[in-house]
Amino acid sequence: MTPDVISAAGLRLDLAGVVATVTLDRPEVRNAQTPAMWRALAAIGDSLGEEIRIVVVRGAGHSFSAGLDRRMLDPDDPADDVETVAGLLSLPDDQVSATIDDYQRGFTWLRDPRFVSIAAVQGYAIGAGFQLALSCDLRVVADDAQFCMKESALGLVPDLTGTKPLVESVGYARALEICATARMVGAAEAVHIGLALTAVPPDELDPTIADLVAALTAALPGAVSETKALLLGAAHRDLEEQRRLERQAQIRRFRELA
Repeated sequence: MTPDVISAAGLRLDLAGVVATVTLDRPEVRNAQTPAMWRALAAIGDSLGEEIRIVVVRGAGHSFSAGLDRRMLDPDDPADDVETVAGLLSLPDDQVSATIDDYQRGFTWLRDPRFVSIAAVQGYAIGAGFQLALSCDLRVVADDAQFCMKESALGLVPDLTGTKPLVESVGYARALEICATARMVGAAEAVHIGLALTAVPPDELDPTIADLVAALTAALPGAVSETKALLLGAAHRDLEEQRRLERQAQIRRFRELA
């Protein structure tokens, strides 16, 4: 995917050594998301080379992402050649499912064990914005951050892969309460309940991310990716299966180091 296509989708991709930074770059609408953006995110994930060890996702301006661009729900607003969420209503169920699956791929690549993904969250992370942050392995937030799973207030459900990491972060009961009430979760609460690693003043967000990136890249890359793969599925495996996978991973590490 060319830089022009990425830019047209409202994104920016910056590569610096082993670090890829993906910026939602529509600050005039608080980085509201569109289907074109989701498809571009998936394409970015497919394009990253094996050398990438860290992916940082952030928003331009003062917000991470205010969620879905509301024009995408209005079939009469965007131009005819713009893909909208409202356009799904005219499709049969199997095509709707396949299209949403394509959209979800814009989020799932951030869980790839090849790298560690970090969401740098400032201001609003609403709906799709919340789910994008949840798709990352780690979340570092400014102390003005506000999370909200807005979908229930619109009569919808979170369908961009956010439900699983939310439950894994805060537990079923708290996840249900956050989703069903569509309330705001501030930065301090996000840290307290396990949604975020830490909250810092906005002007300290960039240096805090830089320090975290430095710490994560200090270890040999294979050790981090193998550990991430082990941890990703640990909750759903029994001890014997986890032990077996640990042994296999360690053998690969021994062989590589030798």
